[in-house]
Amino acid sequence: MPAPDFIDTNILVYAYDAGDQRKQQIAQDILRRAIAGEFVVSMQVFAEFAATLLHKVSPPANPENVADLLAVLTFIPAIAPDAEMITRAVEARLRYGIHFYDGMIIAAAERTGCARIWSEDLNPGQSYFGVVVENPFL
Repeated sequence: MPAPDFIDTNILVYAYDAGDQRKQQIAQDILRRAIAGEFVVSMQVFAEFAATLLHKVSPPANPENVADLLAVLTFIPAIAPDAEMITRAVEARLRYGIHFYDGMIIAAAERTGCARIWSEDLNPGQSYFGVVVENPFL
């Protein structure tokens, strides 16, 4: 069985953002597949998703609703960061010039053996430590 792919925070955000119907539909399809076990995330993705809904959308989401969403999302396999992943994120910053937290995403995907990261934030088609980025919205 092939390794699962990794999904970045923006996929989760678009799944709940009705501002762009096309992106929402694509993200919801990916999210259904993720809950079925086809994708993995990191705890960072869950944290960024909650922070976005609570602080960056207008109006902010109700904390009880965010907690309910997170309860559903726990069906997606998630990896917790550790010291080696933090070091790898710093290496990603050095090697690719990317933001540290994007490096954490790459380190998590690499750690879980993913071949691809589905993200709108990283360069589509680029390989980071052997993990290729795919933008599902292109």
